[in-house]
This record gives sequence, C-alpha cells and structure tokens, in this order.
Amino acid sequence: MGAENIFVAGLARIYMAPVGTIAPDGVDGVPMPDGWYDIGLFTPDSLRWSVDVQFDDIEAHQSNKPVRRIQTQDAATLEADLLEWTAESFMAVFGGGRIEKITPAGGGTPYYRFTPPSLGARQEISVCVELQDGNRRMRRIIPRAMQTEGVEQQIDRTSASVLPLRLSVLGSGLGDDYYDLFGVGFGPAFESAIPPEEL
Repeated sequence: MGAENIFVAGLARIYMAPVGTIAPDGVDGVPMPDGWYDIGLFTPDSLRWSVDVQFDDIEAHQSNKPVRRIQTQDAATLEADLLEWTAESFMAVFGGGRIEKITPAGGGTPYYRFTPPSLGARQEISVCVELQDGNRRMRRIIPRAMQTEGVEQQIDRTSASVLPLRLSVLGSGLGDDYYDLFGVGFGPAFESAIPPEEL
C-alpha cells in the first residue's frame, strides 16, 4: 500500500452511443469503436457516480435486531454538468428529442428547432466514462442508461449556463448492468486479487 495507489482523475471524458453499439475491448491503446461520440466539455467538479442500495429487514419477536436483511434495490446514477450546447448534449440531457433545420417559407435565415421527447418517448443510451491519472486509465461501461430526472438550468448573465446530465443505469438481464476496465497501469495494485491459476 502506498501513495502510488491513490487515483486522481486528471482527465475525464464521457462517450455515448446508441444502445447495442460494440463496447471497447480494453483501455490502453484501444480507441473507442465506431458509433461512439464524445459528449464534450463539462465542469471539473460535476462528474459524480452514485450507487444506491436498499434493504428490507425481517424481524422476529425473539430478537431486538433484524434476523435477516434482503436487498430490494440496486440503483446507480451518473451526473455531469455539460458546458457545450450541441445537438448531442441537448438530446442527452433531455432524454432524446429531435433537431430540425428550418428555412422560413418566405425566405430568410434558416434556424434550428429542438423538440424534447414526448411522454413515454425517452431514449436509452450507452455510456462510457473514461478516466486517466498519468499512465493509469480506466473505462466504466454502462450498456443501458436513461435520463430520468427533470432539467433545471441556471441561466446567469456572468457565467456559463450548463446542461445537467443526469443518467440512471438500467438493467438488462443479458449481461452486467455496468462494469469497469482498468489498464496495465493498475497491474501492481490489482494482480494480488487474481487467483494464481488465472494469472
């Protein structure tokens, strides 16, 4: 154990892709596969990952403490405040929708119209969070996620207006709900937990 095992995410990126897009098979020297796009800049203190578990207690008359605890929920969320106003960021933050380029019928300058998704039409998305600290890199892969919160924007005169990305992890039953890939820089810290026959 030592300071070399402390991780400081000096660089972070969020990639997105349609659900079902092939996920990266590795970290170091492995580019993101076709179909993934970088969601762009976000504020340096806003990237958060949260796991929320809930349990129900089974109590017995003969004990002052629960005699059994059953896990009933396992939820996870990803948050970031996006700085770039792009078609991709708007659709990610609002859970889908569509962008149209409109040319006025009587002529004039074209403009763009964003329409948020209608009730029940929010889109699922695949997500990859990439973190780097020196030669150590990791990727958190989320095969299915959905924007499930309302959108509240602070629009100030003297500061950038951010787009609040709030994603909930969805389960699939066909694979892991999310998983982490750690590059070779984590080798010394991780190999001690691997059974000898698998090394």
